[in-house]
Amino acid sequence: MHVTPSMVASEYEWARERANVVVPLINAVRDDLGELFGLDVDHVTDAQYRAVVDETFADGDRAVNVAALVALLRDLDVDGDYPGFVVDEVLGRELAGTIAGGQPLRMLGEATFHYADVDTHGDDDEAAGADDLDAALAAGVQEHVPGWGWTEEPSPFAVADAVERANR
Repeated sequence: MHVTPSMVASEYEWARERANVVVPLINAVRDDLGELFGLDVDHVTDAQYRAVVDETFADGDRAVNVAALVALLRDLDVDGDYPGFVVDEVLGRELAGTIAGGQPLRMLGEATFHYADVDTHGDDDEAAGADDLDAALAAGVQEHVPGWGWTEEPSPFAVADAVERANR
């Protein structure tokens, strides 16, 4: 694989246009997790999905890594699929975490990837990594979009003096 600025731009366009597949998956995951945790979680729109993709690819340092992971997963196939199970999981988890951002969202994106991947299955003619790619995009993006109540409120663990100094 040769990663160039034009290759990154191409993967950006591909990921951006994947909203019709990824957004329903995001919303199904949010519904399931909301039910499990007794929360109402807002749905994600196509526009919100694209905004996260835009933000991710606007940061060149993240964009080059995300583009490479997307390209690898789009092309990853293994005869019989099972022997490749670990590598597509590793790549998918890393992609979800990279899109989600810093901690704790990164860890949540990685964990959510595994949840999303359980019910995500590609067509028989698709590469083995294709379903992991959709699950990773869904998990990473959904962590980035508001809708989880706990992310909307200030953390009770913030030290008041530190917050005051940071706001000066």
